[in-house]
Amino acid sequence: MLEDLFTPESIAVIGASKDETKIGHVILKNLVTTGFSGKIYPVNPSSSEILGLQCYKSLTEIKKPVTVAVIILPARLVPGTVEECIRSRVSFVIIISGGFAETGEEGKELSERISGMLKASETRVIGPNTVGIYLPYSRVNTTLTSSDRVAFPGPGNVGFISQSGALGLLTMDTISEYGLGISAFINLGNRIDLTESDFLEHFLSDSNTRSIAIYMESVSSGRSFYEMVKRINTLKPIVVLKAGRTEQSAKAASLHTGAMASNDSVFDGMLAQAGCVRAFDETELMDYAKVLAYSKLMGGNRIAILTTAGGVGVISTDQISDLSLRPSLQMAKLAEDTRSDVRGTIVAFGSAENPIDLTADGSVDDYDRVLSIVTRDPGVDAVLVYALPQTPKMGPAVVDVVERHMKSGKPIIVGVLGFKMAKDLLREFERRQIPAYPTVSRSVKALRALYAYSRFRGDRL
Repeated sequence: MLEDLFTPESIAVIGASKDETKIGHVILKNLVTTGFSGKIYPVNPSSSEILGLQCYKSLTEIKKPVTVAVIILPARLVPGTVEECIRSRVSFVIIISGGFAETGEEGKELSERISGMLKASETRVIGPNTVGIYLPYSRVNTTLTSSDRVAFPGPGNVGFISQSGALGLLTMDTISEYGLGISAFINLGNRIDLTESDFLEHFLSDSNTRSIAIYMESVSSGRSFYEMVKRINTLKPIVVLKAGRTEQSAKAASLHTGAMASNDSVFDGMLAQAGCVRAFDETELMDYAKVLAYSKLMGGNRIAILTTAGGVGVISTDQISDLSLRPSLQMAKLAEDTRSDVRGTIVAFGSAENPIDLTADGSVDDYDRVLSIVTRDPGVDAVLVYALPQTPKMGPAVVDVVERHMKSGKPIIVGVLGFKMAKDLLREFERRQIPAYPTVSRSVKALRALYAYSRFRGDRL
């Protein structure tokens, strides 16, 4: 149903502007600079040309099929424009304009007028009150911010659905820093028509999407949403960041999108039963989506740690063995053969216990040999490898080593602390789709998320 939206042949920008300070200009410029290869039709009755493109006085003047229409007009003008889109057989309308259900009764009436029109049409609507969509594979960018203010990630494997536009844009800006790509970004806005359920169905069949990240503040139809995410989770993992957990934040969510928030404890139970991994901030949302997109499933919760820094190993052990955190992880008990082989590989003053400490003398070749030993141990379900760049025998070749063992062995999560050289290492791990994180805490949390989803899938295999 949504294939045409994800690969449109033409896009009209209704409310396009020559004024660089106006959203109608930013969106048109984004479409041009992102490299959208289809037809672009600016619509503005006061201009004949914008950014070198012929400008049309109205949608009906275009006289050619329009796949997507983006509306940037005052709210009072939107219902009439949507009606015109329906008459012109526009497949999808993205309403950027605000001033609808989130503002009170007058706005709700405008929303209801649009909903009434859609019932008898095949036109589908995203929004209103949305910042737009970003589709890196088809080079579609209808978002209202420019690339000199935020960075947009390249093509990747995380499908990103967000009820908040600004949070979505800023999250994309952040993940771009380390090269994490996405398959699509969809800001739902007030969800007058298309909802997260419609896009979940699309991402399920989309070969570019391996995991799905959702930011939401409410759900309009709880039971059907539950049934859908439970079904999809048996095939593709879903991570959910559900805001509005407290009374105060639920009120804020209502003011934000005009939707009523749901009881959080009920929602939390629903997510768990449906196999969703729950995130509690935007960093966790993308960290978990990444590990679920890149990793094999874990057969159990026993973790081996490999490091060149004893302190990092101790902190990780604390976080892995903390029984107050769910789902519970545990430190793997290495077999005697494993410890003996590791002992014969590393320096005499290193540790062959778990965490395995190669010390500052540890080299890339040591990582290779020890990983070969540890991943063969039947008592190890996953390995947390720290690629720490502060010592002279550690270098970029550690990425090759981890990649080789990722392909042949058990799930491996990588921690890369520091910044100067660490940032380049993190970007290289990301380029090869190896889940790597810049802190101990984020590395261990990713392991916990992977185990949570693996357990859900394991119960159903």
